[in-house]
Amino acid sequence: MTQGTDGAFFGTTNAGGAHACASYGVGGCGTIFEITPSGTLTTLYSFCAQGGCADGEAPAAELALATNGAFYGTTVGGGTSDSCDPSEPVPGCGTVFALSVGLGPFVETLPTSASAGAAVKILGTNLTGATSVSFNGEAAVFTVVSPSLITTTVPAGATTGEVQVVTPGGTLSSDVVFHVP
Repeated sequence: MTQGTDGAFFGTTNAGGAHACASYGVGGCGTIFEITPSGTLTTLYSFCAQGGCADGEAPAAELALATNGAFYGTTVGGGTSDSCDPSEPVPGCGTVFALSVGLGPFVETLPTSASAGAAVKILGTNLTGATSVSFNGEAAVFTVVSPSLITTTVPAGATTGEVQVVTPGGTLSSDVVFHVP
């Protein structure tokens, strides 16, 4: 399972769900689910909701949470290609999918811990035009390398806490606490 920025856990099942998968005789083509910190389980999506399972069937891997706040994943079956081996247990070539559940964008630091003066990469979405970067409130000198990458160094006086990037679209905070030893 993958933890969202809201604290909930998100995952997939490769069977079950609301739609039958006649192509390989399983009672459901898989789901995407959420478990809240209090333990409430909710099915967010049931695969094979589209004709011919164009949306995919049998999710295959852990969900990835991107800095734009959306989850991404893959399925092993379904899809729209006719070039796959129909004798496979799950017909179809599979799909790549995205699911937005309302989580906001964030930034990710590489590494997540470093001393003052150390180089840090900040990954995000729509970082062009960033006007400031701070480590737990301590301003840092930075360079916008691309719309998804900022390079910086941990400023003197920085302490453990959030990394924040101010962009024309708003303030983005790190998804995990940045540790300064």
